[in-house]
Amino acid sequence: MLEDAARLVPQATVIERDVARENAVAADDGIRMTPTVVVLTDDGTEVFRAAGVPTLNQVLTAAAQAL
Repeated sequence: MLEDAARLVPQATVIERDVARENAVAADDGIRMTPTVVVLTDDGTEVFRAAGVPTLNQVLTAAAQAL
């Protein structure tokens, strides 16, 4: 789903983190379960967070808000 979102919104940056390997970064980001999807604006403001798998429509709507 994130690959589809990245393809449909090419100006978006998609970063996947392995929380098993980067657990400190995940904790700093408030990620307590996987998957967690977070959409941020360019200045780092969070506009969307889903603990679990969001729909493509949810992610695209959040991306539109972030851009």
